[in-house]
Amino acid sequence: MQLNTYIDHTLLKADATVNDIKKLCAEAKEHSFYAVCVNSYYVALAESELMHTDIKVASVVGFPLGSMTSQIKVFEAKQCIDQGAKEIDMVLNIGLLKSGYYKIVEDEIRAVKKAIDNYTLKVIFENCYLTDEEKKIACKLSLNAGADFIKTSTGFGTGGATIEDIKLMKKEVGDAIKIKASGGIRDLETAKQYINIGVSRIGTSSGIAIVTSK
Repeated sequence: MQLNTYIDHTLLKADATVNDIKKLCAEAKEHSFYAVCVNSYYVALAESELMHTDIKVASVVGFPLGSMTSQIKVFEAKQCIDQGAKEIDMVLNIGLLKSGYYKIVEDEIRAVKKAIDNYTLKVIFENCYLTDEEKKIACKLSLNAGADFIKTSTGFGTGGATIEDIKLMKKEVGDAIKIKASGGIRDLETAKQYINIGVSRIGTSSGIAIVTSK
């Protein structure tokens, strides 16, 4: 198991500086992580830092609340792709999902996917705010809308990834869509647990600690 190839090396804090993003990219190169994940403002910088490498730039969209309009999410996603992002991690509209406005939620995911064409779309659920039934519905909506991944959490909610949530999501989608675990994954044992139950990607700011653990 090459753990580094599962990791989106992530820095999304509000106080992240230009130098912090450059350091993130240098670390990604040193450890050959799959991708770096940054806020949309830093996509162009990360792309420049990672030029001539195979490391992807992923950007969050509608982050971290998911409650902006669909048009804004689409615009942000398009701009990220134009600036070099190869993957988009969008937060679905949590409040609308909980309100039962499923068609609007699905249509929004579909619109973002259409806007980024063949690039990778990950849909962030923020499971800590959802019931199990709502998580299952979010899985179905993401699948219907053509998303490439479903993702547990932003890391900014009241809780992160859990084994129970991953099992629920995996049972719901099988192999039809990939799963990214994110939020609170800080050690080798936890990362391996998630991968062993079917996770294809791990979002973490602790990637170095995970891959250098003995």
